[in-house]
Amino acid sequence: MTTPQEELLPSTRRALTHRIAVAQAEGRTPSLVAAVVRGGRTVWHGARTSVDGHGPDENVQYRIGSITKTFTAVLVLRLRDEGLLDLGDPLEKHLPGTGAGEATIAELLAHSGGLAAESPAPWWERTPGSLRPELSDVLGEQPLLHPVGRRHHYSNPGYTLLGALVEKVRDAPWEEVLQREVLDPLGLDRTATRPSAPHAGGWAVHPWADVMLAEPAEDLGRMAPAGQLWSTTGDLARFAVFLTQGDDKVLGAETVREMRAPAAPAEAADVVDGAAYGLGLQIQSQGGRLLVGHSGSLPGFLANLTIGVEDDVAAVVLTNCTSGPLLAGVGADLVRIVAEAEPRIPEPWRPLREVDASVLELAGQWYWGTHAFALRLMPDGGVSLGPLSGQGRRSRFRANGDGSWTGLEGYYAGELLRAVRRADGSVSHLDLGSFVFTRRPYEEGDAVPGGVDPQGWRGIG
Repeated sequence: MTTPQEELLPSTRRALTHRIAVAQAEGRTPSLVAAVVRGGRTVWHGARTSVDGHGPDENVQYRIGSITKTFTAVLVLRLRDEGLLDLGDPLEKHLPGTGAGEATIAELLAHSGGLAAESPAPWWERTPGSLRPELSDVLGEQPLLHPVGRRHHYSNPGYTLLGALVEKVRDAPWEEVLQREVLDPLGLDRTATRPSAPHAGGWAVHPWADVMLAEPAEDLGRMAPAGQLWSTTGDLARFAVFLTQGDDKVLGAETVREMRAPAAPAEAADVVDGAAYGLGLQIQSQGGRLLVGHSGSLPGFLANLTIGVEDDVAAVVLTNCTSGPLLAGVGADLVRIVAEAEPRIPEPWRPLREVDASVLELAGQWYWGTHAFALRLMPDGGVSLGPLSGQGRRSRFRANGDGSWTGLEGYYAGELLRAVRRADGSVSHLDLGSFVFTRRPYEEGDAVPGGVDPQGWRGIG
């Protein structure tokens, strides 16, 4: 269903244009192109350029660097969803002999496999991939810098290994698998490993003078799964919709939600900055807004994809300079501008068409000790449980179809909630991972802890 505010207001569009104009001018970049997505469709496109009378549109390709990693992560999760591997599997199980096989697939996806950030010299971004024809050339003699699974350490070779894993399991080149399983189903016709017209050229801008130097566009070879792709704002806008909603032709909504959840141990600096990493997606908190996506850079190009999932707004920003605008900040600002100027209009409330009486009787107030909680029925058939007031553990629960529910978030993620009934069928209490919730606090005869004092409730005499 579309809302009356599907098109952006003129004042919002001007604010977006102003933001990218400032970024292009202050960042001294030859061109900058951006798009905003809301409600599953592109609602704004803007461009700024140093060439009079010309501006790139949504079909002009730019190199997107490490946003490629998110595409590679999608391929790996497809293998998991098909039952061909488990994220807890060590790499050695499926791709033996790398020297980094102790790391699990999940740890490689989350950059916590202990691997080095870069491949051995010469600098892989500025030299032909033919110099590193084998995985051993990418990993070097000592691929591990840190204990496996102990810390988040961004690793380009880690995603090279994941690309090789895809090739091994699918018995086909990474590029071919990507085309067949992601790009074609999602209609990303302008995303490819090599550029095709129209595309931007990559430039280095002199730090102390307004002059430029053309940057070479190297084929990354084995490192392609970490950063090879070219794309457009049009295609990445569609990819953002997929990362928000899922698409059963590629990955379901539950799996893309899993990608957006933190999966790597946070370091102190990450906690302060409100940053984390999921399964192929960067996560940050900015101004109280949770943002997911990925940034990218290669010589001559910068790229950013930012999604405000709760606001249902996403932004794509691409530019063709080696260093210039801080695109993560620009993307976050574009999301913020739309979210604050035109807040998301909720769908109309509607009553349930039907409800299970045995579930309805569970709704209402419950006590964990003396702490009051409320259980509410959700429109999707699940339930939520949280404190009636103040702070405390809360979660939504997915119905399992057998009268139980599984926690989806927070402390209760993965924990089982069920109603325990007496012999006569009446509800005794709720059991949540062994925690007992009763209708009254410490009622005589209730489940543990029950009436713990035979004198009952009393004042101090």
